[in-house]
Amino acid sequence: MNQQVNQLVMNASDKILAGPDGAQRTPEEEQGFRKQRLAAALRIFGKFGFDEGVAGHITVRDPIDTETFWVNPMGRSFKQVCVSDLIRVDHDGQIVEGKGILNGAAFTIHGHIHQSRPEVIAAAHAHSIYGKAWSSLGRLLDPITQDACAFFGDHALLDDYTGVVVDMTEGERLASILGQKKAIIMQNHGHLTVGGSVEEACWWYVTMERSCQAQLLAEAAGAPRPIPEDMAKHTQQQVGSRQAGWFSALPMFDVVMAEQPDLLG
Repeated sequence: MNQQVNQLVMNASDKILAGPDGAQRTPEEEQGFRKQRLAAALRIFGKFGFDEGVAGHITVRDPIDTETFWVNPMGRSFKQVCVSDLIRVDHDGQIVEGKGILNGAAFTIHGHIHQSRPEVIAAAHAHSIYGKAWSSLGRLLDPITQDACAFFGDHALLDDYTGVVVDMTEGERLASILGQKKAIIMQNHGHLTVGGSVEEACWWYVTMERSCQAQLLAEAAGAPRPIPEDMAKHTQQQVGSRQAGWFSALPMFDVVMAEQPDLLG
């Protein structure tokens, strides 16, 4: 099933996109679906209180023009984003569809990730409180809980702060340090996650935020005992796969879709 995550299946007569749930859609159907899931992910971020001013962005690769991606417009609250608000941007930072203001950091950071990682469908970043707090320590997360093991050996550290990431060379450097991993901690900034679906990228962000919170609490209380390396690796394979990330996010998406159907507008 992992190999089916957002693969492009080429048939003699048409192109069909297969999602992690096994559903097959035309590129046009997939475009609409991804936009709905992006709007839902932004509402989820709003529910969790990840919004702070105009900071934060989630992107999803367009399945028709794969050199472009959809993103929330700058200045629109996560809590109010609808499908119709989303804008489509190319790798030159030009808005090619939709109306709104493009967050320069969204283009600089996400554009390079989408360019360098063809398998990445979505990327998520916000200025949530525990991710920010943990990033100030300049450390990777330790495998002190089962959930944190999802990131064991699979997250990177950008170990200096050079201001708001709007310089193209900084975007390139971030993407290079991220490499093939699912997440990166940015010194004095926060964290960013990627995935083979909007759901996966969203889940890694949420659970990484909570893992930062758990380690901050544990270290404030004493000296947490990490899970042994061999068991941490084993657990990472159980809870850190693409399919696990996608599936873990589904309850959040079910709830927000039921509670806030206006996001589809």
